[in-house]
Amino acid sequence: MSRDHILHRVRTALGRSAGQAVAEAPPPRILIPRVEMDARVASMLARVEALAGEALETANPCAFVAAAIAGKTAVASNAPYLAECGITSLPGVRSGITDRDQLRDACAAADIGITSADYALADTGTLVMLASPHETRLISLLPPQHIAVVPRGRILTGLDELFSILPNPAEQTSSMVLITGPSRTADIEQILVRGVHGPGHITVVVAP
Repeated sequence: MSRDHILHRVRTALGRSAGQAVAEAPPPRILIPRVEMDARVASMLARVEALAGEALETANPCAFVAAAIAGKTAVASNAPYLAECGITSLPGVRSGITDRDQLRDACAAADIGITSADYALADTGTLVMLASPHETRLISLLPPQHIAVVPRGRILTGLDELFSILPNPAEQTSSMVLITGPSRTADIEQILVRGVHGPGHITVVVAP
């Protein structure tokens, strides 16, 4: 069957003729449900737990992180929120690194990477990370454990709300990473393995 014949059949099925201009794409349909913040937080925590992550809400994130990293090494992002919480000043936490090679070496040697998140999606338990000098991808991807401390005000209902806020993410960042649960993969025999392409353990801390 020739190419022209195949294309003719496709056009016929679509009710179009040869040479007809392509119609403009319909405008995006964005639906943002009205969900109270307490319900968003509850959904976020439940979704993270369902994905084999750890999730909790606390009024004192610094105390939780201090206990979680006791006896371990950690590297923290330069997110202002982490500094406000006192997390970057905790013993054993390296932060303020701006040199890429130093940051890579620190992340490769650290037990835990600590970040905040630009946004979180309540319906899937997803963290939204915009690459920047404040939040580099290495800290959330290279250490075997990831702790994300997220202010509850950054929890959105889902992707529709995210893209209503960031309709063109490429204009703001070189990379937008969506993290949904610990890294996981399965081979052809469907044997699930965690931690192959990123942290094998993730903790999401929802803070004031």
